[in-house]
Amino acid sequence: MQASGRHAGLGLALVSAFAFGGSGVAAKPLIEAGLDPLHTVWLRVAGAALVLSPLAWRHRDLLRRKPALLAGFGLIGVAGVQAFYFASLSRIPVGVALLLEYLGPALLLGWIRFVQRKPVTRAAAVGAAVAVVGLACVVEIWAGLSLDPLGVLLGLAAACCQAFYFVFADQGADGDDVPDPLGVIAYGMLIGTLVMTVISRPWEMDWGVLAAEASLNGTMLPAGILLGWVVLVATVLAYLTGVVSVRRLSPQVAGVVACLEAVIATVLAWILLGEYLSTWQIAGGALVLGGAFIAQSSRPTPPAAVDPAVLDRETTTA
Repeated sequence: MQASGRHAGLGLALVSAFAFGGSGVAAKPLIEAGLDPLHTVWLRVAGAALVLSPLAWRHRDLLRRKPALLAGFGLIGVAGVQAFYFASLSRIPVGVALLLEYLGPALLLGWIRFVQRKPVTRAAAVGAAVAVVGLACVVEIWAGLSLDPLGVLLGLAAACCQAFYFVFADQGADGDDVPDPLGVIAYGMLIGTLVMTVISRPWEMDWGVLAAEASLNGTMLPAGILLGWVVLVATVLAYLTGVVSVRRLSPQVAGVVACLEAVIATVLAWILLGEYLSTWQIAGGALVLGGAFIAQSSRPTPPAAVDPAVLDRETTTA
Protein backbone atom coordinates (compact mmCIF):
# COMPACT_ATOMS: atom_id res chain seq x y z
CA MET A 1 0.00 0.00 0.00
CA GLN A 2 2.87 2.35 0.87
CA ALA A 3 4.63 1.60 -2.42
CA SER A 4 1.46 2.29 -4.41
CA GLY A 5 1.05 5.59 -2.57
CA ARG A 6 4.60 6.61 -3.45
CA HIS A 7 4.04 5.67 -7.10
CA ALA A 8 0.86 7.75 -7.14
CA GLY A 9 2.74 10.63 -5.53
CA LEU A 10 5.50 10.42 -8.12
CA GLY A 11 2.91 10.49 -10.90
CA LEU A 12 1.25 13.56 -9.39
CA ALA A 13 4.63 15.28 -9.01
CA LEU A 14 5.32 14.66 -12.71
CA VAL A 15 1.88 16.04 -13.64
CA SER A 16 2.62 19.13 -11.55
CA ALA A 17 6.00 19.64 -13.25
CA PHE A 18 4.47 19.33 -16.72
CA ALA A 19 1.63 21.70 -15.80
CA PHE A 20 3.96 24.35 -14.36
CA GLY A 21 6.36 23.92 -17.29
CA GLY A 22 3.68 24.89 -19.79
CA SER A 23 2.80 28.21 -18.18
CA GLY A 24 5.40 30.35 -19.95
CA VAL A 25 4.79 28.77 -23.35
CA ALA A 26 1.06 29.58 -23.13
CA ALA A 27 1.55 33.03 -21.60
CA LYS A 28 4.22 34.40 -23.93
CA PRO A 29 1.94 34.50 -27.02
CA LEU A 30 -0.56 36.54 -24.97
CA ILE A 31 2.19 38.97 -24.00
CA GLU A 32 3.40 39.22 -27.59
CA ALA A 33 -0.20 39.85 -28.71
CA GLY A 34 -0.27 43.01 -26.61
CA LEU A 35 -1.12 41.89 -23.08
CA ASP A 36 1.11 43.48 -20.46
CA PRO A 37 3.12 40.89 -18.43
CA LEU A 38 1.66 42.19 -15.15
CA HIS A 39 -1.86 41.97 -16.56
CA THR A 40 -1.11 38.38 -17.60
CA VAL A 41 -0.05 37.58 -14.05
CA TRP A 42 -3.19 39.23 -12.67
CA LEU A 43 -5.41 37.15 -14.97
CA ARG A 44 -3.58 33.98 -13.96
CA VAL A 45 -3.74 34.61 -10.23
CA ALA A 46 -7.26 36.06 -10.21
CA GLY A 47 -8.60 33.19 -12.32
CA ALA A 48 -7.01 30.64 -9.99
CA ALA A 49 -8.33 32.51 -6.94
CA LEU A 50 -11.86 32.35 -8.38
CA VAL A 51 -11.61 28.61 -8.99
CA LEU A 52 -10.09 27.95 -5.54
CA SER A 53 -12.44 30.27 -3.60
CA PRO A 54 -14.50 27.33 -2.21
CA LEU A 55 -11.31 26.02 -0.57
CA ALA A 56 -10.65 29.46 0.92
CA TRP A 57 -14.13 29.50 2.46
CA ARG A 58 -13.67 26.00 3.84
CA HIS A 59 -10.40 27.00 5.54
CA ARG A 60 -11.44 30.52 6.56
CA ASP A 61 -10.09 29.93 10.09
CA LEU A 62 -6.57 30.33 8.60
CA LEU A 63 -7.12 34.09 8.49
CA ARG A 64 -7.17 34.09 12.29
CA ARG A 65 -4.57 31.36 12.88
CA LYS A 66 -1.88 32.15 10.28
CA PRO A 67 -2.28 35.73 8.96
CA ALA A 68 1.47 36.37 8.58
CA LEU A 69 2.05 33.09 6.74
CA LEU A 70 -0.83 33.76 4.33
CA ALA A 71 0.36 37.33 3.69
CA GLY A 72 3.94 36.22 3.01
CA PHE A 73 2.88 33.32 0.81
CA GLY A 74 0.50 35.48 -1.23
CA LEU A 75 2.84 38.45 -1.58
CA ILE A 76 6.10 36.60 -2.28
CA GLY A 77 5.27 32.97 -3.11
CA VAL A 78 2.46 33.83 -5.53
CA ALA A 79 2.60 37.47 -6.67
CA GLY A 80 6.37 37.95 -6.46
CA VAL A 81 7.47 34.75 -8.18
CA GLN A 82 4.97 34.99 -11.01
CA ALA A 83 5.28 38.74 -11.62
CA PHE A 84 9.06 38.65 -11.90
CA TYR A 85 9.04 35.43 -13.96
CA PHE A 86 6.49 36.72 -16.48
CA ALA A 87 8.28 40.06 -16.74
CA SER A 88 11.53 38.17 -17.33
CA LEU A 89 10.16 35.88 -20.06
CA SER A 90 8.82 38.92 -21.90
CA ARG A 91 12.46 39.97 -22.50
CA ILE A 92 14.42 36.67 -22.65
CA PRO A 93 13.60 33.10 -23.78
CA VAL A 94 11.15 31.11 -21.62
CA GLY A 95 13.65 28.37 -20.82
CA VAL A 96 16.34 30.84 -19.73
CA ALA A 97 13.88 32.75 -17.52
CA LEU A 98 12.82 29.55 -15.79
CA LEU A 99 16.38 28.33 -15.38
CA LEU A 100 17.24 31.62 -13.66
CA GLU A 101 14.26 31.16 -11.37
CA TYR A 102 15.58 27.71 -10.42
CA LEU A 103 18.55 29.30 -8.71
CA GLY A 104 16.05 29.67 -5.84
CA PRO A 105 17.18 26.47 -4.03
CA ALA A 106 20.80 27.64 -4.12
CA LEU A 107 19.82 31.06 -2.77
CA LEU A 108 17.81 29.33 -0.06
CA LEU A 109 20.96 27.59 1.13
CA GLY A 110 22.67 30.97 1.38
CA TRP A 111 19.78 32.25 3.50
CA ILE A 112 20.00 29.22 5.82
CA ARG A 113 23.79 29.44 6.17
CA PHE A 114 24.42 33.18 6.45
CA VAL A 115 21.12 34.64 7.73
CA GLN A 116 19.73 31.87 9.91
CA ARG A 117 23.32 30.73 10.69
CA LYS A 118 22.45 27.06 10.42
CA PRO A 119 24.89 24.47 9.03
CA VAL A 120 24.49 23.12 5.49
CA THR A 121 26.10 20.02 4.06
CA ARG A 122 29.15 20.17 1.82
CA ALA A 123 27.14 18.52 -0.95
CA ALA A 124 24.55 21.30 -0.74
CA ALA A 125 27.26 23.96 -1.03
CA VAL A 126 28.68 22.14 -4.06
CA GLY A 127 25.21 22.11 -5.59
CA ALA A 128 24.89 25.86 -5.15
CA ALA A 129 28.30 26.40 -6.77
CA VAL A 130 27.36 24.17 -9.71
CA ALA A 131 24.14 26.13 -10.20
CA VAL A 132 26.04 29.45 -10.26
CA VAL A 133 28.47 28.10 -12.89
CA GLY A 134 25.47 26.94 -14.89
CA LEU A 135 23.96 30.42 -14.66
CA ALA A 136 27.16 31.90 -16.10
CA CYS A 137 26.82 29.53 -19.08
CA VAL A 138 23.11 30.26 -19.55
CA VAL A 139 23.67 34.02 -19.79
CA GLU A 140 26.96 33.48 -21.71
CA ILE A 141 28.68 35.94 -19.41
CA TRP A 142 31.89 35.79 -21.50
CA ALA A 143 29.98 37.49 -24.31
CA GLY A 144 29.19 40.50 -22.16
CA LEU A 145 25.70 39.35 -21.15
CA SER A 146 24.31 38.83 -24.64
CA LEU A 147 20.88 38.35 -23.11
CA ASP A 148 18.76 41.34 -22.10
CA PRO A 149 20.33 42.44 -18.75
CA LEU A 150 16.97 43.58 -17.34
CA GLY A 151 15.41 40.24 -18.27
CA VAL A 152 18.23 38.44 -16.43
CA LEU A 153 17.79 40.63 -13.33
CA LEU A 154 14.05 39.98 -13.33
CA GLY A 155 14.73 36.24 -13.54
CA LEU A 156 17.08 36.49 -10.56
CA ALA A 157 14.39 38.41 -8.65
CA ALA A 158 12.02 35.51 -9.34
CA ALA A 159 14.68 33.17 -7.91
CA CYS A 160 14.86 35.26 -4.72
CA CYS A 161 11.09 35.10 -4.35
CA GLN A 162 11.17 31.35 -4.92
CA ALA A 163 13.76 31.00 -2.15
CA PHE A 164 11.53 32.93 0.25
CA TYR A 165 8.60 30.76 -0.85
CA PHE A 166 10.46 27.76 0.59
CA VAL A 167 11.19 29.74 3.77
CA PHE A 168 7.49 30.50 4.27
CA ALA A 169 6.54 26.90 3.45
CA ASP A 170 9.02 25.64 6.06
CA GLN A 171 7.66 28.03 8.68
CA GLY A 172 4.13 26.88 7.97
CA ALA A 173 5.08 23.25 8.55
CA ASP A 174 6.66 23.81 11.99
CA GLY A 175 4.88 23.29 15.28
CA ASP A 176 1.68 21.54 16.24
CA ASP A 177 -0.72 23.93 14.50
CA VAL A 178 0.11 22.92 10.91
CA PRO A 179 -2.16 24.66 8.36
CA ASP A 180 -3.83 22.73 5.58
CA PRO A 181 -1.68 23.42 2.46
CA LEU A 182 -4.75 23.56 0.21
CA GLY A 183 -6.13 26.42 2.29
CA VAL A 184 -2.76 28.19 2.21
CA ILE A 185 -2.70 27.93 -1.60
CA ALA A 186 -6.26 29.25 -1.91
CA TYR A 187 -5.57 32.24 0.31
CA GLY A 188 -2.22 32.76 -1.36
CA MET A 189 -4.06 33.20 -4.66
CA LEU A 190 -6.61 35.57 -3.11
CA ILE A 191 -3.93 37.72 -1.45
CA GLY A 192 -1.81 37.57 -4.57
CA THR A 193 -4.80 38.84 -6.56
CA LEU A 194 -5.24 41.81 -4.22
CA VAL A 195 -1.54 42.66 -4.45
CA MET A 196 -1.44 42.31 -8.22
CA THR A 197 -4.61 44.39 -8.57
CA VAL A 198 -2.84 47.33 -6.93
CA ILE A 199 0.35 46.79 -8.94
CA SER A 200 -1.05 45.93 -12.38
CA ARG A 201 -4.23 48.08 -12.41
CA PRO A 202 -6.26 45.65 -14.54
CA TRP A 203 -8.85 48.30 -15.37
CA GLU A 204 -6.27 49.65 -17.81
CA MET A 205 -5.92 46.27 -19.53
CA ASP A 206 -6.54 45.89 -23.25
CA TRP A 207 -9.38 43.40 -22.89
CA GLY A 208 -9.71 43.18 -26.65
CA VAL A 209 -6.58 40.98 -26.74
CA LEU A 210 -8.52 38.20 -24.99
CA ALA A 211 -11.23 38.27 -27.63
CA ALA A 212 -8.73 37.98 -30.49
CA GLU A 213 -6.16 35.36 -31.48
CA ALA A 214 -2.52 34.98 -30.52
CA SER A 215 0.32 33.45 -32.52
CA LEU A 216 2.00 30.32 -31.18
CA ASN A 217 5.07 30.32 -33.43
CA GLY A 218 2.91 31.10 -36.47
CA THR A 219 -0.16 29.06 -35.46
CA MET A 220 -3.09 31.29 -34.55
CA LEU A 221 -5.03 30.22 -31.46
CA PRO A 222 -7.89 31.92 -29.55
CA ALA A 223 -6.39 33.93 -26.70
CA GLY A 224 -9.11 32.59 -24.40
CA ILE A 225 -7.87 29.02 -24.86
CA LEU A 226 -4.31 30.03 -23.98
CA LEU A 227 -5.54 31.92 -20.90
CA GLY A 228 -7.66 28.93 -19.87
CA TRP A 229 -4.57 26.71 -20.05
CA VAL A 230 -2.57 29.19 -17.94
CA VAL A 231 -5.27 29.40 -15.24
CA LEU A 232 -6.70 25.89 -15.07
CA VAL A 233 -3.71 23.72 -15.99
CA ALA A 234 -0.57 25.75 -15.28
CA THR A 235 -1.87 27.20 -12.01
CA VAL A 236 -4.79 25.34 -10.39
CA LEU A 237 -3.86 21.82 -11.50
CA ALA A 238 -0.14 22.47 -11.04
CA TYR A 239 -0.45 23.76 -7.46
CA LEU A 240 -2.97 21.15 -6.30
CA THR A 241 -1.13 18.14 -7.73
CA GLY A 242 2.12 19.53 -6.38
CA VAL A 243 0.72 19.78 -2.85
CA VAL A 244 -0.79 16.28 -2.92
CA SER A 245 2.47 14.84 -4.26
CA VAL A 246 4.34 16.32 -1.29
CA ARG A 247 1.85 14.61 1.02
CA ARG A 248 2.46 11.21 -0.65
CA LEU A 249 6.20 11.62 -1.13
CA SER A 250 8.56 13.75 0.92
CA PRO A 251 9.18 17.45 0.25
CA GLN A 252 12.73 16.60 -0.83
CA VAL A 253 11.68 14.03 -3.44
CA ALA A 254 8.79 16.16 -4.74
CA GLY A 255 11.11 19.18 -4.95
CA VAL A 256 13.66 17.25 -6.99
CA VAL A 257 10.96 16.06 -9.41
CA ALA A 258 9.77 19.67 -9.68
CA CYS A 259 13.18 20.57 -11.15
CA LEU A 260 11.93 18.88 -14.33
CA GLU A 261 9.73 21.95 -14.80
CA ALA A 262 12.68 23.88 -16.21
CA VAL A 263 13.55 21.09 -18.63
CA ILE A 264 9.92 20.74 -19.73
CA ALA A 265 9.53 24.49 -20.24
CA THR A 266 12.73 24.67 -22.27
CA VAL A 267 11.75 21.75 -24.50
CA LEU A 268 8.21 23.09 -25.01
CA ALA A 269 9.55 26.57 -25.83
CA TRP A 270 11.99 24.97 -28.30
CA ILE A 271 9.22 22.96 -30.01
CA LEU A 272 6.27 25.37 -29.81
CA LEU A 273 7.91 28.81 -29.82
CA GLY A 274 11.06 28.10 -31.82
CA GLU A 275 13.28 29.49 -29.04
CA TYR A 276 16.52 27.69 -29.82
CA LEU A 277 19.30 27.66 -27.27
CA SER A 278 23.02 27.53 -27.91
CA THR A 279 25.14 24.54 -26.89
CA TRP A 280 26.59 26.49 -23.97
CA GLN A 281 23.10 27.50 -22.79
CA ILE A 282 21.92 23.89 -22.91
CA ALA A 283 25.00 22.79 -20.95
CA GLY A 284 24.45 25.62 -18.47
CA GLY A 285 20.81 24.60 -18.05
CA ALA A 286 21.91 21.06 -17.22
CA LEU A 287 24.31 22.44 -14.61
CA VAL A 288 21.60 24.64 -13.06
CA LEU A 289 19.27 21.66 -12.81
CA GLY A 290 22.05 19.50 -11.40
CA GLY A 291 22.88 22.12 -8.81
CA ALA A 292 19.21 22.52 -7.85
CA PHE A 293 18.92 18.73 -7.57
CA ILE A 294 21.83 18.56 -5.13
CA ALA A 295 20.75 21.66 -3.20
CA GLN A 296 17.17 20.52 -2.67
CA SER A 297 17.93 16.87 -1.95
CA SER A 298 20.78 17.57 0.51
CA ARG A 299 19.85 17.96 4.15
CA PRO A 300 22.01 18.03 7.28
CA THR A 301 22.37 14.58 8.82
CA PRO A 302 19.95 14.26 11.72
CA PRO A 303 21.49 13.57 15.12
CA ALA A 304 21.74 9.95 16.12
CA ALA A 305 18.93 8.66 18.29
CA VAL A 306 19.81 8.22 21.94
CA ASP A 307 18.90 4.93 23.60
CA PRO A 308 16.50 5.79 26.46
CA ALA A 309 18.07 3.04 28.59
CA VAL A 310 21.52 4.56 28.17
CA LEU A 311 20.19 8.02 28.97
CA ASP A 312 18.46 6.71 32.09
CA ARG A 313 21.65 4.91 33.19
CA GLU A 314 23.77 8.05 32.71
CA THR A 315 21.26 10.11 34.65
CA THR A 316 21.26 7.62 37.48
CA THR A 317 25.06 7.53 37.76
CA ALA A 318 25.47 11.30 37.57
